[in-house]
This record gives sequence, C-alpha cells and structure tokens, in this order.
Amino acid sequence: MTFQIHPLPKAYFEDLFSLSDADLKTRNILKVTADSQPGFPCRVSLQDAKIGEELFLLSYQHLGGSTPFAATHAIYVRKDATQAHVDIDEVPAVLARRVLSVRGFNKQKMMVDADVVNGDDLAQSLNKLFENTEIEFVHIHNAKQGCFAAMATRN
Repeated sequence: MTFQIHPLPKAYFEDLFSLSDADLKTRNILKVTADSQPGFPCRVSLQDAKIGEELFLLSYQHLGGSTPFAATHAIYVRKDATQAHVDIDEVPAVLARRVLSVRGFNKQKMMVDADVVNGDDLAQSLNKLFENTEIEFVHIHNAKQGCFAAMATRN
C-alpha cells in the first residue's frame, strides 16, 4: 500500500499577504512571530517556522460539506512559505516529530477509523488505514492541540 500526504495549497492563502492588519483582524486572522522551533508548523511548506519568522494564525475548514464531522480549526501559514512537494510514501519531519491523530473517512465524509500515533509511526498507520477500502482519505491532526496538519490519500 502506498500513500500521498498533501500540504495545503499556497494559492489558497495568497490574498492574505497583501491585507492590512485591520483587514486581517476583521477576518479573525492574527500575525504571529515564531518564538520557538519546533512549535509553529506551517501547513503549506510542511516545515516548522524558524524563530523570528512571521506567520498567519487563522481558522481553516479542513472538512466541509454535509457531514456531522465538518470541522474547522486554527492553523499556521508562514508568510514566506514555499509550497511543499511531498513524495509518495514520504512523511515530512514536521509530522514525524509529533504525536498525531489520524482519522480515516469514507466517500460520504463519515469517519470509519481513527488512531493516535507517534509521528515516526505515521507511514505504518496510514498503510494500515488504507487497507480498509472504504477509507477514501485520512486527516492528520496534531494530537495535543488538535490542529489539522495535512491530508493523506491512497496512492
């Protein structure tokens, strides 16, 4: 079994970079500066921000549509993020070093299975989840804060 981890697309956030502080505030988006590393995981670059880097902290709907599992949570996006390109079966270091919650969903966006894993066991966990042919995609969350980290699909 193989899997593909997908970062969020930088294009989705491009308009944020030109907004004034007042405009960001009306959208409930904060500018923050990383003061530790790790600690500020960017969902576009799939890297932890370096100390002193500017990020946006914003609410992101990672599961929409007609499902009781529709969900929104806070995420970080680095202002100068480069779009991550993750290889098949690759687990980026930003995920490998964290405790993660993995949640497998079917076509109807209903949760089929879930687990909590150490990031260095993520590949094994994704392969196990995708053995269930009902699972279409897996959402990966940082277990401690509950934040959406990335999505994975069967490859």
